Amino acid sequence: MAKLLSELAAHVGGQIDGDPSLQIEGLAGLSEAARGQLSFFSNRRYRREFESTRASAVLVDAKTARPAGTTVVKVDNPQLAFARLSQLFFPPQKFPAGIDARALVHAEAAVDPSATVMAGAVVERGAVVGPRAVIFGGAHVGEQARIGEGTVLHPNAVVYAQCVVGARCILHAGSVVGADGFGFAFDPGTPQHVKIPQAGIARLEDDVELGACSCVDRATLGETVVGRGTKIDNLVQIAHNVKVGPLSLLCAQAGISGSSTLGAGVVLGGQVGIAGHLELGDLAKVAAQAGVGHDIEPGGVVGGSPAYDAAVWKRASVVTQQLPDMLKELRALRRRVEELEKQSDKGSRTP
Repeated sequence: MAKLLSELAAHVGGQIDGDPSLQIEGLAGLSEAARGQLSFFSNRRYRREFESTRASAVLVDAKTARPAGTTVVKVDNPQLAFARLSQLFFPPQKFPAGIDARALVHAEAAVDPSATVMAGAVVERGAVVGPRAVIFGGAHVGEQARIGEGTVLHPNAVVYAQCVVGARCILHAGSVVGADGFGFAFDPGTPQHVKIPQAGIARLEDDVELGACSCVDRATLGETVVGRGTKIDNLVQIAHNVKVGPLSLLCAQAGISGSSTLGAGVVLGGQVGIAGHLELGDLAKVAAQAGVGHDIEPGGVVGGSPAYDAAVWKRASVVTQQLPDMLKELRALRRRVEELEKQSDKGSRTP
């Protein structure tokens, strides 16, 4: 359904430069947008697309000038405003409450009447499924596990026994909360790896999103914890007894080894590896593919493997690309020095 641009601008506290009476029928990226659609511009790398967009209106920051023929809505944060408006155009899907007759729900489980449990889902004995939670087919809620209000478990998501998932969480397909941590003690006499029972739990606080095929292992003892509002991408591994602070972002294929602690607002780029028993302070940031083997102070930014200060790492990365030419130059200089030394030796022997 089309919406007036003036209404959309009011929703995000924006100021319109152009025609406030435009009818906006949908949202799109700058390159794909057509007349009747709204887009956003927040990255200077896309200035060419911004200046040539066919969108009827574009969300911009206060410093961005309006191109000819395009209406802009000036806001503090264009990407955030776009996210808010996206929620208007694409509200969450709603499902009818109740337990499908083809679901397997134990008689001693407690499922709120407003929750949805779809065909093929399993809810074991003593489990609790909160109000308006949605359990898709193939998802499994283990014994005495707790699923919070409004949380969604997509197909084949698994919450193991005794584990806790807070309110408004999203567990995407194939994600696992509470599998055994990787704990073994080697017995050289047998020889064999002796499994250490993983007797703790995993707990997700409210508003956590867990990407497809990501895993949060249960603790050896105590809890593995993912803090409120943290967002985790696909294929991320969080090992036993890890503590992830609130509002952190963990990108695809990152891995955190056992008993490490991440503060609030930590950002891990894709394929980052964190060694065990480390502490990353609040707002620490780690560049993609970095390997971290030491603590990082609050606000620290690191890159490389082994990781070190990101500013130095960036300069070193530039130098690394120049190494072949530098090697050629070094060899040429070495030959020149050898020639000069030979000439000097000849000169010193001349009577």
